[in-house]
Amino acid sequence: MFPSVSELQSLLAEPKQIFITTHHKPDADALGSSLAWATYLKKKGHSVTVVTPSDYPAFLNWMAGNDEVVVYEPRHNDRQVRDLVHRADLLFCLDFNCLGRINELGEYVRTAPGYKVLIDHHQRPEHFADLAYSDVQAAATAELIFEIIRALGDQDLIDRGMGEALYAGIMTDTGSFRHPSTSRNVHLIIAELLNVGIDLAAVHRRIYDSHSEIRLRFLGYILKDKLVVRREFNTAYIAVTQQELRDYESKTGDTEGLVNYALSIEGIVLAAVFIDRGSAVKISFRSVGDFSVADFSRAHFDGGGHHNASGGVSYQPLDATVERFVGLLPQYQAQLVSTPVPEPVPVVVAPPLA
Repeated sequence: MFPSVSELQSLLAEPKQIFITTHHKPDADALGSSLAWATYLKKKGHSVTVVTPSDYPAFLNWMAGNDEVVVYEPRHNDRQVRDLVHRADLLFCLDFNCLGRINELGEYVRTAPGYKVLIDHHQRPEHFADLAYSDVQAAATAELIFEIIRALGDQDLIDRGMGEALYAGIMTDTGSFRHPSTSRNVHLIIAELLNVGIDLAAVHRRIYDSHSEIRLRFLGYILKDKLVVRREFNTAYIAVTQQELRDYESKTGDTEGLVNYALSIEGIVLAAVFIDRGSAVKISFRSVGDFSVADFSRAHFDGGGHHNASGGVSYQPLDATVERFVGLLPQYQAQLVSTPVPEPVPVVVAPPLA
């Protein structure tokens, strides 16, 4: 699955200053894997700091270790973070495949004198690390963190806080265990995490059932007025303006998951969400079956990611970006209409009890 952990074991044999970072706008896998790994390293006697290149959704703040995360803000703590990067003996880069995914931190990490280790599951990793644990078959980086800790012989150090952070990463990156990446190994890992007392229902509730009222009203507005379905291309998309974000007091994480609503429509093969962030239009793509949104986003929107889940960016205005996307669809029509869509599971109604 990935290189032997013997080299990593040697690197961790003596206490070190360690820097951990993950991608811009961290999700549950990015933050969960980073915090679980940080806790493990602290238990092994290392001095560890987790730095995120941006803020992240409030519904992730419950994770063990969250209070010690340093959120990089160039105008306020640039010197502090730069010093942390350049003083580190080891730098761990989790859940991203290229330094561009950590914005301004990318160049700091690239030029840092410390030894760099990549732990990630995205396609086509950039070769910036001295040691890489990269497995595109893994469902989540949290899965890799669990496997590495186990390979190091320290599974017994995984406690409930670590376990719930890892579970959150695996649960969200598998779409609550419904994506094709949900392997037998994923379920075996969850079984092991249950042994340390994780509360599956509580983790799910914290992430999916803790939204504000205005966020739900935003979702209702988006689904009623902004969802566009192009049946001739088996495609659905949503475009959100800056004004709409302001009108609904949008916070980090409020647009997360919108693309999955578009993909949930029966017969849809390709779904996209375009969010106007002012400096750029951020794009999320999802697909089912053989259609690769990683290839699509890489070819047209400076993106990449996974076969069925990827991101992209456009520096054109929102309307022009959407127009460009729609204009590309005829090129892919044959693929989009020929891609088999999984049949919905029949609903079996049980007879009434006597």
